Amino acid sequence: MTARMMPGGPVADAIFADLTPRIAALVGAGHTPGLGTLLVGGDSASAGYIRMKQEKAASLGFTSPHIHLNEDASQADVLAAIREMNDADDVDAVLLQHPTPPQIDFDAALLTLDPDKDVDGLHPVNMGRLALGMPGPVPCTPAGIEALLAHYEIPIAGREVCILGRGTTLGRPLALLLSQKRPTANAAVTVVHTGVADWPRYTRRAAVVIAAAGLPSILQPEHLTPGVVVVGGGVRYEGKRLLPDVDERCEAVAAAITPRLGGVGPTTIALLFRNAVEAAERRAGIARTLSPT
Repeated sequence: MTARMMPGGPVADAIFADLTPRIAALVGAGHTPGLGTLLVGGDSASAGYIRMKQEKAASLGFTSPHIHLNEDASQADVLAAIREMNDADDVDAVLLQHPTPPQIDFDAALLTLDPDKDVDGLHPVNMGRLALGMPGPVPCTPAGIEALLAHYEIPIAGREVCILGRGTTLGRPLALLLSQKRPTANAAVTVVHTGVADWPRYTRRAAVVIAAAGLPSILQPEHLTPGVVVVGGGVRYEGKRLLPDVDERCEAVAAAITPRLGGVGPTTIALLFRNAVEAAERRAGIARTLSPT
């Protein structure tokens, strides 16, 4: 069996194509959308991530106000910067870059962020909105995975989806998202992790398996039933080398699979900007009928 590849690039392109006229409408109404970014310290990977977001923001017609605090910044410094972004009229959405230096309590910083400007969708208020099926910013990688499955016309309504991993940024919100009653969701979702005895018995029975553990090559071909759809959501970095959760040999078992590079990543970026556009539309008073995704 040769698996059909499901790259994220075409999915991201479709999302950005939808956002382009919406951004133009905002600018035409006198509201240029702004994505604010906050970086603490000098981590090179984090700085590169921020630069890439700023470049994409500029190409889309966003402004991108930025605050860069030194490595020895205090918790008070970070909270003050967040409040500055909360109060800024030219900032619709805020990206607080993670990780932060060890003296910074990231969770406390996140709680200080205005939930309506939370572009990552990770504030407890937004996680609560997701759990209740209310409109609001949705965590970007989970929303990107739903968009990817829908783009490639992978039916999941009424089917069993197994998520390997229970993290707060991916596994848990993805389970909430895919179990909701929508044509692109409405699945029977099982969440397993390495603390579950014989977890492969759950992945073997699923029609769709989503690896979200952040453990390199944890998902092996023997953990799957032939013909399954596999999405690799979790990764870990070893230096600059990206190590995905899904072993490459799974391609021989799956009917469809995301590639090692260029799978979920592009959709995550696209959904971050969709959250930012929706935040700008709310602040500009441009009404839209929004779904949780």
